[in-house]
Amino acid sequence: MIGLILRRLVQAIPTLFLLVTGSFFLIRLAPGGPFDLERPLPPAAMQNLARVYGLDQSLIVQYGRYIAALLRGDFGPSFSFRDLTVADLFARGLPVSMILGGLALVLALTVGIGLGAFAAFRRGGWIDRAIGLFAGLTLAVPNFVVAPLLQIVFGLTLRWLPVGSWEGGAPSHLVLPVLALALPQIGAIARLTRASLNETLNAQPVRTMRAMGLPPWLVARHALRGALLPVTSILGPTAAALLTGSVVVETIFGLPGIGRAFVDGALNRDYTLVMGTVVLVAVFVIVLNIVADILCAFLDPRLRTAR
Repeated sequence: MIGLILRRLVQAIPTLFLLVTGSFFLIRLAPGGPFDLERPLPPAAMQNLARVYGLDQSLIVQYGRYIAALLRGDFGPSFSFRDLTVADLFARGLPVSMILGGLALVLALTVGIGLGAFAAFRRGGWIDRAIGLFAGLTLAVPNFVVAPLLQIVFGLTLRWLPVGSWEGGAPSHLVLPVLALALPQIGAIARLTRASLNETLNAQPVRTMRAMGLPPWLVARHALRGALLPVTSILGPTAAALLTGSVVVETIFGLPGIGRAFVDGALNRDYTLVMGTVVLVAVFVIVLNIVADILCAFLDPRLRTAR
């Protein structure tokens, strides 16, 4: 198991390096800059700002300085939030995003696996077709459409839940954002669970267990464990989709998370804020992929020695 983790960490280092390098040069080659305002600053002021933030140097020098600072854990100052560093913004927004993404991930896995298993055990019936229709709808409608619909129905029409912000950290303010973020992943996990469980139920070991007269609950538990392997393997991509969706959801609901800060940073060409968010999301996805590999190894011992 330790060897598996070490191999994944070694493979993650060049991936993270290439991602940081590509993002660094792409964002700086894009039109515009962090100090391009509607009312242009005097040339002298622009030169002073460029010198203060090191933007008057060549891209190679800027890249080297950024990598050196990143290795020290320094994400640099924010260009758009002048009195704050990127680390300060993360300290304020990361807890909100972690709670939002964590709750959405738990909800997506719980409901998605439950619906997929229920559809597989009721294959061919109206329940199976209804769950398939629900899964297809959640996949077809993006969260930037679902979020306003939830606000209109449950916030403005029924007045059951607040439509935005997070005043005082009240849990009720997170219900609609978590639901909007989790719905597409619920559909994807439900469909994958159903397909995987159907295949497992038709496998020779499960049919042998049935022929031996074992209790149905024992057969179902064995089949479900084997069917969870593909679901576990997509934990990393699912988390990446949740993080990507949180950018839109946090903006729509006015939540003070890093997704909303990323949107502001991208619009204002805040190089360090965008780069810091890219690095943070990449590390988070890599860690979750390693966790998924560990869980898959527990579900299937043959993967512990796979190269």
